[in-house]
Amino acid sequence: MQMKSAPHLLNEDRAEFERVLEDALRNAQDRPDLAAIGQRLNAAQLRTMALTSTALIAAEAAAEYEHYVKIREETRSAAAPTVAQDSVMGTGESAERGAGLAAVIAVLAPVLAGTAAVIFLLIGYSLRMLDPVPAIAKSLVSVGWFFGALAAVAMTVAGIGLLLTALRNEATQVQAVEVVAELPDEVARAKDAWLHALLERGILPFLQASLNDPSADPTSASPPRPVGRIPKVGYSGPNYSSPNEGATKGQRPTFTSPDFSSPDFGGPEHQPD
Repeated sequence: MQMKSAPHLLNEDRAEFERVLEDALRNAQDRPDLAAIGQRLNAAQLRTMALTSTALIAAEAAAEYEHYVKIREETRSAAAPTVAQDSVMGTGESAERGAGLAAVIAVLAPVLAGTAAVIFLLIGYSLRMLDPVPAIAKSLVSVGWFFGALAAVAMTVAGIGLLLTALRNEATQVQAVEVVAELPDEVARAKDAWLHALLERGILPFLQASLNDPSADPTSASPPRPVGRIPKVGYSGPNYSSPNEGATKGQRPTFTSPDFSSPDFGGPEHQPD
């Protein structure tokens, strides 16, 4: 596959690439083909070379990655309207059920009780300034303090209601995120196929080629350069060279012109009898 046709890894999938790379380096002692790690190149240098050649390695599993991304996007697109509809329905039903009570407790009750308290207290204390003090002044002050206490209680209940609503919405949101985080079976299978191909056809051959590359200098101050390609095992292209390609360059075949002389012609000194 040509490098220009290899898809670039999405940011959300780079962590998976690094995880598979770390697992391969961590379990290198279990693979004889990676037994040379630590002799010329250590795990840190191989990790640096692999990360700088992410596109090259990912291209070896491009088909599986394209299939995985396609299935994942289709699943997300199909699940998005359902999740949004459920969220809107749940929010709408909760809002409709609690709209009347929440509005009265959170807005109307404190406002009305506070307004009544202010009015009755102002009138009551104003009447108490008169001489003689009207008998109704004491009753108005008592009613004003009653509405003041009622306003305080209403504000407390409204605050508790808002706190409970916030906690309930947070729990619902966390539960929705956990449900979305669970991959469907088809997406999980596509992901496993991509990770397997990435390991077997991309990362492991790249590590082997890096260990066998004599140009990689482990003593250099700069990171080792990335390997130019990943070797293909078990396949060699057909030989299209001509049979005479190995001949000395510039050498031309010699040709002898045919003899067109007559068998009876031998020159003037040889006349026929």
